Amino acid sequence: MKTLKNLVTLILFLSVITLNAQNLAFEVQVIGKGKPVLLFPGFTCTGEVWDLIVEEISKTHQCHVFTFAGFGEIPAIEKPWLPKIKESVVQYISDQQLEKPTLIGHSLGGTLALWMASENDAYEQLIVVDALPSTGALMMPNFNSELMVYDNPYNTQLLAMDTTSFEQMAAQMAQGMTLNTSKRAVLKNWIVQADRATYVYGYTDLLKLDLRDAVKHIKARVTILGATAPYGLETVKKTFQEQYVHLEDYTIKFADASAHFIMFDQPEWLLNEIKLVLD
Repeated sequence: MKTLKNLVTLILFLSVITLNAQNLAFEVQVIGKGKPVLLFPGFTCTGEVWDLIVEEISKTHQCHVFTFAGFGEIPAIEKPWLPKIKESVVQYISDQQLEKPTLIGHSLGGTLALWMASENDAYEQLIVVDALPSTGALMMPNFNSELMVYDNPYNTQLLAMDTTSFEQMAAQMAQGMTLNTSKRAVLKNWIVQADRATYVYGYTDLLKLDLRDAVKHIKARVTILGATAPYGLETVKKTFQEQYVHLEDYTIKFADASAHFIMFDQPEWLLNEIKLVLD
């Protein structure tokens, strides 16, 4: 009887673990010791995008490397995806008792870091890699976040797209994201591997988020590292200045001959700039 009771307890315990795992908004790997640094990848990317950076900075810092739900092999979660990601990361910081961590984010991950810092002065500093407060405003003239809804013709089309067409679209997107041709297959595979509903509705969450005014509340030190390709330095400068006009104090630098994935196009430059901020 005691054995049966223990077995039932074990089954219930494992069920709770499985349920919790299914509800997690991310997977995180902790590498190294020292002051905590949280590294957020861009949309559809896994934490592997930070491998080169983590290999070096984990020698002096404790790196918490995230992969968000619906990407890589991490199970999807219900929408609204991005608000749940943010809430879960904030809870993780509290649960792990991380004091004044540094947030490093690329693209979506950088926008997430801005969102967190605009709501809470709990972070030592931000390193934002080619990310903006409002992706929607960059992509759409006369942008109005209230008009961004899940149920729209474009999302319906993406959800219904067959695998071959989706892979072709992913390959085209990857070409514009990096000048490093050897990395385009990696980007394409991450897009294709992503949970389709997360890809569609999660991107709607990102487009809807407009932090251009909210960044005025950020008290943490902010370093912005931007890419210049394909639009050129002057155009990129103008875009960043317009989007960050309400951020009181920040340092900004631009990587020459780099598209969106600076870690692939100018890895040594990016690593050096991050180390300069962390040291």
